Amino acid sequence: MWDVVIAGGGPAGSVAALVLARAGRRVLVADASDGRPRIGEALPPAARPLLRDLQLLPSVVASGHLPSIGNASAWGSDELQISDFIFNVYGNGLHLERALFDASLRAAAAAAGATIAAGARIVGGTHPIRLRTDQREEHLSCTWLVDASGRGAASARARGAVRSVDEALVAFHARFVAADDATDSDSRTVIESCPEGWWYTALLPSRERIVAFLTDRDLVSHRALLGAAGFMARVARTRHVRDIIRAGGYAIADRVRGVDASGGRLDVFAGDGWLAAGDAALSFDPLSSQGIFNAVYTGMKAGHALNAALAGDGEKIHLYGLELEGIHRAYRRNLAAFYAQETRWPDRPFWHRRTTRARAKE
Repeated sequence: MWDVVIAGGGPAGSVAALVLARAGRRVLVADASDGRPRIGEALPPAARPLLRDLQLLPSVVASGHLPSIGNASAWGSDELQISDFIFNVYGNGLHLERALFDASLRAAAAAAGATIAAGARIVGGTHPIRLRTDQREEHLSCTWLVDASGRGAASARARGAVRSVDEALVAFHARFVAADDATDSDSRTVIESCPEGWWYTALLPSRERIVAFLTDRDLVSHRALLGAAGFMARVARTRHVRDIIRAGGYAIADRVRGVDASGGRLDVFAGDGWLAAGDAALSFDPLSSQGIFNAVYTGMKAGHALNAALAGDGEKIHLYGLELEGIHRAYRRNLAAFYAQETRWPDRPFWHRRTTRARAKE
């Protein structure tokens, strides 16, 4: 009999497990991560006090992630506007080696007493839930189930929650390696808007670069963009991203990938014996740069709420849901304000949709 079973061993699930295990709860994490690289993700400076509160900051900073010194954006103008973190009260952000980051959070949860079931996932829509691996399947009994499985939110949806999606945003991305004699050391994230969406590029801890194109799913040919030639043809139409790639003598290191990057949410964040955290509860447009931060924060809050509920204070689950509602409202408001700063292509579908949706929310 577990106090809490967590579907998902990413940041949200691992941090929830860490909080609960430190409180003496019996916690099982089903970690179904498949080992595929996830790149181009970052933590903003505001994540530092959060990690400090969780007693994770020293180990994260010492793990080899690349400091992020700020942002540079060509947004609403052809010229880059620089926003460095030098004056940020929290210091620099971090470009993450995501697999290393996730593994360090799982290790911290395990050290606190949580059980990590590697290569396992939760299946089944009702109690008893089932833990499935390649070798076997077993029934589990628990007081609470946490869905921290990502955008799919399979466990929450199986229990009646409905997931809605904002714009159908997709990200086409690839890793680039520099020429042997290149000396690229600029760790700012560079963002550049274009008529069909926007681009970003950032230096990775491996000293490779991530280059990504964000657009709506129906506005481009996926087949063309998933080929190196088609992707590079699009890069050539940019200004700042193109110049960075050319100056470093960069070449594509692997195949171009396309992933869902849409914002979305569940209609409810908790129910009878279950609760959602991270992307399963709320997923953010990458323009917000809040995805990993939100996963860590909601994982922490979910852990505290569940610990209180296990002690008899069920009101904390209700308050958790109210807080996530507030986070979502602030996110949508801030995202709409940032998209509204780009006014050069008001009639192009990508930008028109965001303007129209923002007005409808007013």
